[in-house]
Amino acid sequence: MAAALLVLLGVQAVQAADEHAPLLNPLFQDHAVIQRDRADPVWGHAKPGEAVNISFDGHDIHAQADADGRWQASLPAHAAGGPYTLTVATPDGDTQTIHDVLVGDVWLCSGQSNMQLQVKRALDARAEVQDASNDRIRVLTVDDISSVKPLDSIPASDHWLATTPKTIAEFSATCYFYARELQKDVPVPMGLVVAAWGGSRIEPWMSEAALRKVGDYGASLDLLAEYRKDPVHAGQQWSRVWQAWWHSRPGIAKNDEPWNPADANDNGWLAAPIDSGAWQHWGKPELANFTGMLWYRTSVTLTQAQAAQHAALNFTANEIDQTWVNGHWVGTGYGNGDVRGYAIPPGVLHEGKNLIAVNVLNTYRDGGIYGPSSKRALHLADGSNVPLGTWQYKVVPLAYGAPPNVPWQSTSGLTTLYNGMIAPLGHYAFRGELWYQGESNTGDAASYRKLLEAWRADERERFGADLPVLIAQLSSYGPSPRHPGESGWADVREAQRLAAAEDPHSGLAVSVDIGERYDIHPANKQELGRRLARAARHVIYGAALPPSGPTPAAARQTGDTVTLTFHDVTGQLVAYSADNPIGFELCGDQPGSCHYALAEIHGNQVVLHAHASAQNAARVRYCWADSPICTLYDQAGLPAGPFQLTITSTH
Repeated sequence: MAAALLVLLGVQAVQAADEHAPLLNPLFQDHAVIQRDRADPVWGHAKPGEAVNISFDGHDIHAQADADGRWQASLPAHAAGGPYTLTVATPDGDTQTIHDVLVGDVWLCSGQSNMQLQVKRALDARAEVQDASNDRIRVLTVDDISSVKPLDSIPASDHWLATTPKTIAEFSATCYFYARELQKDVPVPMGLVVAAWGGSRIEPWMSEAALRKVGDYGASLDLLAEYRKDPVHAGQQWSRVWQAWWHSRPGIAKNDEPWNPADANDNGWLAAPIDSGAWQHWGKPELANFTGMLWYRTSVTLTQAQAAQHAALNFTANEIDQTWVNGHWVGTGYGNGDVRGYAIPPGVLHEGKNLIAVNVLNTYRDGGIYGPSSKRALHLADGSNVPLGTWQYKVVPLAYGAPPNVPWQSTSGLTTLYNGMIAPLGHYAFRGELWYQGESNTGDAASYRKLLEAWRADERERFGADLPVLIAQLSSYGPSPRHPGESGWADVREAQRLAAAEDPHSGLAVSVDIGERYDIHPANKQELGRRLARAARHVIYGAALPPSGPTPAAARQTGDTVTLTFHDVTGQLVAYSADNPIGFELCGDQPGSCHYALAEIHGNQVVLHAHASAQNAARVRYCWADSPICTLYDQAGLPAGPFQLTITSTH
């Protein structure tokens, strides 16, 4: 993984310096959509100091390349329309023309797998694909690229595509259905730039400067900077960080080091049926639904001649591994069944028995080391392979918690996806941004609001101070609650609600009621698109309609009742499938102090009757669980979203 990343960086560096690179940045290509009614930045490469002439719909704009060959200009503001051609030329005859350019509203759609999820996986996918034909909705999907430094451009293989039955299946469903719905009220071309990566936390989508402003990331960012200069030395430092975390776990003995050959006893180790696939499929009840961490180990016996050769270790794994050979850390990787390839430093291997130890963290479905046995081997410089045969495993208790994240890892590192997928977008003009992310941050949700607000400021630093942001609130996932409890998913939803409420250029689409208890990727992206479009109509286009259903305004206690007042109600509040809504809780100040409360609707208010042990409640919560059942709506069919409010007293 590290080697591939360094190769990628080298390719980009060569491209930036190559005087024969395309005049226009790869964002500008046939079928592109640019933003209407504002000056659109356009940029590219030419010879250092060379004059550049840009022609667009009768306008000629002039620019000059700087000492590095980079040039930039602004196209004059233009009304929606097209198609047009855009031509760039230099005095020595270099010319590039792109055709079929539309002018309309352009949207950046970013986040993790629920933003990435394709139309072919949405509801009624067959009909959606078969009936798709809209040349005025076009999509550019940015390849998944992780980088430890900001890149200049997206891959030349990324293309703008019009909506047809041949192209739409792979489009982001959330982004596409949003544009389709919005176009009913805003009949202009829609351009969609999708930069999303499944399983990603929010931190890799933020610039280094933004993370340093947040605080708490200084040491990890310094390690990332060291990795840019010396990956081997940074890896050694990281190994010490990870091992220190391991030794800090409660109950870990001083000599409990599964990676260390000196600790190679058999206590707690069991035979791993690795050829049966992911550990959830081994037929062991305790692992059938286990997401967490396992240790794996095996050994290879080498001759003196074999041990003296350069070697690389290969295996496939899901999701994040930390790998040691004879007690020496050799690498870490991330991926769903991707092949790991770790070079083993000289002197690590020796004649006789060599210990290979792999720690695998899995957070969603099929975890561990699996795949064809041919992919598990020690590759020697002479071309021979030493198979990795018999394996053992040991379960790591869930109480140990999650380990630290390696700073240069793609989806859980720091600034890696910003560098690889956002920085290459330059200062492209966007009408707004859609953000669907947060599932991967539910394990430490307390910091999510601070990060979300910093991420939003970071995007506006790059794409404009007034960039509107539309947040898709997390859908429901997991078992529904039988008793009130704490929830990282609810905490993230509350952070999203508060971040949207505090900012006039942000909107929220509630989706807790259209989630799937058994699938983290709910298929009803059509309804989510409708709700995002509704939020856009209010926040961006000034439509006089409630943007996202009933929102809580105040909670006041009088005697043994608490009265909640709601704003943004269309018609009046209604409860589904019962006379009264459910899902309300009255809570004290401390975690674990919540009790369900009986609720009654009175116009645009909900009156709660306190449980005897919660009459001195300090907070009210609604729909507070990973996968809550929520039944309060308005007459527009929009749900009241999850929330937590402090109660004020009328005494």
